[in-house]
Amino acid sequence: MVQVKLFDCEHERDLEDEMNEFLGDLEERDIIDIKYNVAAIGEAGSEQVYCFSAMVLYVK
Repeated sequence: MVQVKLFDCEHERDLEDEMNEFLGDLEERDIIDIKYNVAAIGEAGSEQVYCFSAMVLYVK
């Protein structure tokens, strides 16, 4: 069965760590695709908030 796992972190290192932990439990042949996105929220001259997210599509 095809499954989806979503990740959403404020820091890219946290996203990397969470994804590596999850992917470590999967067989490489079971990974179908990985999508990655970065969003920045804030106005020019003010503090920006970043959102790093990813979606892993895999076979369970």
